[in-house]
Amino acid sequence: MKLGVVEHIDCAHFLPGHPRCGALHGHTYKIELIIEGNNEKGMIIDFSELRECLRTTLSQFDHKSLNDFISYPSVENICEMLQKQIRDRLSYPFTLRVWEGEGKWAEI
Repeated sequence: MKLGVVEHIDCAHFLPGHPRCGALHGHTYKIELIIEGNNEKGMIIDFSELRECLRTTLSQFDHKSLNDFISYPSVENICEMLQKQIRDRLSYPFTLRVWEGEGKWAEI
């Protein structure tokens, strides 16, 4: 069974050397965290625990420049960075989808 939560953060970034995205600009990122597990005791995990895991991970990036954390903050690299941090906090297999604005996303 799958279970998920969604959170949003607002961040600035620029992609060094990119012709269109090389200047500092911002996005609202939507982050979806979907875990997989067995419903053995009436629930897989409490939504509040799952949401807290995601919020704690994202709080360090909200309203900041992603270039302070990663040298080339493309949505693909942001997704990989977040996956590594969530993996340290969560024992369930999971899928992470990061939306950069509307209609553009990366999933791992």
